[in-house]
Amino acid sequence: MADARWAVPADVSAEKSPALPRGFLRKGEAPASRLYLRPLGPVAGAGSDISRLEVLVRGADGVTTAVASPEETLRWAKAEGGDVGGYASGLLERLANPPAAFAGLALGRPLIMGIINVTPDSFSDGGEALDAGRALARGRALADAGADIVDVGGESTRPGAAPVSVDDELARVLPVVRGLSEAGLVVSVDTRRARVMEAALDGGAAIINDVTALTGDPGSLGVAAARGAPVILMHMQGDPRTMQDEPRYEDAALDVYDYLAGRVAACEAAGVERTRIAVDPGIGFGKTVDHNVRILNRLALYHGLGCALVLGVSRKSFIARLSRGEAPKQRLAGSLAAALAAVAQGAHVLRVHDVAETRQALAVWSAIDAAGAGATPGGGAEAS
Repeated sequence: MADARWAVPADVSAEKSPALPRGFLRKGEAPASRLYLRPLGPVAGAGSDISRLEVLVRGADGVTTAVASPEETLRWAKAEGGDVGGYASGLLERLANPPAAFAGLALGRPLIMGIINVTPDSFSDGGEALDAGRALARGRALADAGADIVDVGGESTRPGAAPVSVDDELARVLPVVRGLSEAGLVVSVDTRRARVMEAALDGGAAIINDVTALTGDPGSLGVAAARGAPVILMHMQGDPRTMQDEPRYEDAALDVYDYLAGRVAACEAAGVERTRIAVDPGIGFGKTVDHNVRILNRLALYHGLGCALVLGVSRKSFIARLSRGEAPKQRLAGSLAAALAAVAQGAHVLRVHDVAETRQALAVWSAIDAAGAGATPGGGAEAS
């Protein structure tokens, strides 16, 4: 339900408005892709709060920012005229009323998506689950360790990876999707091909997870719309073969936001309701270390899209580059650090290799967060 507090007020007193530029829109221009709101307080757990915002405005000279309350922001937005007030009000309503569920799973706590790469060449665990039997065993083990979703992919999208044929991808993923779905697990299929999406949904998959945000295959958006499947739309600059060849952005966090906003709009126009859409900023997919860090720093910005927020940072190379060059399987600590920073900004789903360790980290983080807000953490008495 929308929060009535975020209706545009009649009072437009400049004295109560944040120090943002007047007339930031060119004549006839819409505020979309020019105005952004990022909560500065906690947006997850027991202490959620949007009483302070970073207001970002794109202009010809770059991005202007100010810190303001929601009420101050609305007064300023209405003073701008046109559709700015209504646009700002809509953003605030999305921030104040986050999605309650995705793919039938409640979002009252962060969900864990466990990774199953049925591939010979994924960057971290390639070949470990290429055999269907081992992939099924891994999926069951991930669920036992606390995974809410298991994500099955049959094509590596690591930097420099070459595509595989549709037939090879189908042969890899379908037995695993069927087996895990029949075992009662919630399965997502990690693919950019419409044929694979459709076959996986027939085999029991509940979610489509597409690194191309349903742009990689002309038929994929139609499949998602016709089948009513929840979808995860990820941002990627370029394709796996070229995405790390000097990626460039004007502003990484805002450029990715604009792209995802466009894809959400395209999905809605095709008949995919926003409640069935999750977004993923695509850490490591066509981004430098600096791009990744800037996106993670402003992750709460993406709640303005009104969708569940998915994040995959597990074992990514930016962790090693910020640290001491560790190999993928030696990046657990950095993976958990990035994941908890994301959860503090309201990330709903964490896509991870190390499920048990992530579940433990979330349990401790959640207990501390609840205690700070006056709630009673779970668990019983424990000897020191």
